[in-house]
Formats: sequence, structure tokens, C-alpha cells
Amino acid sequence: MRAVRVGTRASVLATTQSGHVAAMIRERLGRDVELVEVRTEGDRSQAAGTPLAAAGSVGVFVVALREALLAGEVDVAVHSLKDLPTYPTEGITLVATPPREDPRDVVVARDGLTLGELPVGSRVGTGSPRRVAQLRALGLGLDLVGVRGNVDTRIGKVRAGEYDAVVLARAGLARIGRLDEATEVLDPLQVLPAPGQGALAVECRAGDPLAEELAVLDDPVTRAAVEAERAVLRTLEGGCSAPIGALAEVVEGEDGEELWVRAVALSPDGALSVRMSASGDPADAVGVGTRLAGEMLADGAGDLDRSDQHDQPQHEPEQVRNA
Repeated sequence: MRAVRVGTRASVLATTQSGHVAAMIRERLGRDVELVEVRTEGDRSQAAGTPLAAAGSVGVFVVALREALLAGEVDVAVHSLKDLPTYPTEGITLVATPPREDPRDVVVARDGLTLGELPVGSRVGTGSPRRVAQLRALGLGLDLVGVRGNVDTRIGKVRAGEYDAVVLARAGLARIGRLDEATEVLDPLQVLPAPGQGALAVECRAGDPLAEELAVLDDPVTRAAVEAERAVLRTLEGGCSAPIGALAEVVEGEDGEELWVRAVALSPDGALSVRMSASGDPADAVGVGTRLAGEMLADGAGDLDRSDQHDQPQHEPEQVRNA
């Protein structure tokens, strides 16, 4: 039986994530695994210094891995789940969401500072409209500027004094063994993460017998949480283009497990927001998320993106990054 070919990008974070899934396949399925590097247009654009948005490369990392999958060059594709579009792709199936890392955002700041300790006017780097809007809503007077590149590049800008801090996903730092460089973990009450943040997505070709085998890698708790978050995102995307954060958790309730979902949609400047929560049966994760988003739209979430959008930093689309 030939080795299972797992497609990966070349970055440290991508190969670490793919290696984690490869190890699970070896352990759970008893199969040999080979990592196959897939070079993307996004990698080439980054190497050339071309802004991803300017290159028309929203989702390029996902697209390249999926093309390799459909072409039979790899058997499995591993993605950061927050990067995946919410609509299905013909010929590809999401077979597993392994146990999730902590989904919160973190700050890496000079001199070990937290956001609240940074002086007014401090330069804080983030490429995410979601983070920009929520950080502006905190009213700390920070100078929020666009940043791109991998984790090492972004942290390097702080070490070099170019930025006072950057905001990243905790999961990425944890996976590459650099969590000790975070100076603050942001409370979701202040900054909700991106839908699906901290989770991995394992995809293979629809109809491939391997899909049934890979289902053993799926974690039901993670699956319920991310399905609810992505249902929120999918529903809100249909009615607005405002920055969106969402976090779902499965908790023990009086009558068994309950799914709790929190979500926020904000104006780009962070001045206006619609923030709501809901709970329900984990078995109805998609329904819980969809209903919550529907209530948010009814409360005006669809009008937030029409607010003042002046003085916005230049930043990359949320779904093209793994940081």
C-alpha cells in the first residue's frame, strides 16, 4: 500500500500543521505518510514583495492545495480552517477537524508590554480587518498599521523596532513552539477570534475510500464549534461585508452538553457593532450559528459596512493568512 501524500505549503507553520496531521494518520491508520510541498502563487507573490490583495490572490493558498488534490498530486490537503471559504467546493470533502488549539489572539509587544500598557500612538501591526475594528473599539489610541509576512517576519518587525507590537493567532505560535514570545493573550470579551481560528481542516477528494478512513481524525467537539462559527460567517457574509468575529464552545449544562456561540460584526472603524450570543444543541451547530447570525442581521449588522471607512490601514484579506 503506497504512502498517503499530504499536501503542504513550504512555510514553517504550514509544514508543522501538515506534519501534525501526518503523525495522526500514521498513528491512527497505521499508514506511511509523505509530505508533498505545493508552491502557491501566494508564496511567489510574497517572495517578490507583491501585496497579496494586489495580486488578486484571496484564498490562493487554499486554491493551490485544492488544485493539487483534484489533480491527484496529493491525497490529503491540510489547511488552517479559518482560511477556508464557507461554500463547498465540487469534488472535495472536509473529512476531519482534529482537536482545536486555543483559538484566541495574542499580542507580541516590545518590552513585554500588554496592549493596555502601550503608550498612545504605539504602532501595532495587523493585517486583519477583524482585529483592526475590535482594537479600535477598545479606544486605546493605538496606531494600527498593516503588516504581512510569516510569523517570524512579523515578530521580527517588533524586535527591530519597526512596530511596537503585532497581533497574531495564539494557535500559530503554539504550533511552532514560540508561544513564550506572546506578551498577552487577548480575552474574547475584548477581541473575538476569526471563525474557525485555531482549528485545522483535513480535506480529500470526494468519493476517495481514504475519506472514510480519515474520519477517525475528526473531533466532534471541535467540529460542532467550528460548524457553528462558520454558519455565523456564511450567513453574515450574505448580508454584510463588515469585520466578523465568532467563538463557539461546547460546555456541560444541566441537561448535558450545550453549544454556546458568541459573535460580533463591526463597522470598519470599530465605532459601531452588533454583538450577540446564543446556545443550543451541539448536534444542531449549523442551525444555532445560522439563527444567531440571522438575529444579528435583523439588528442591523448588514448596515455596519456602510459606516465611515476613512483612515483605514492597508491590509490583507483575513482568509489568506495563517498567522
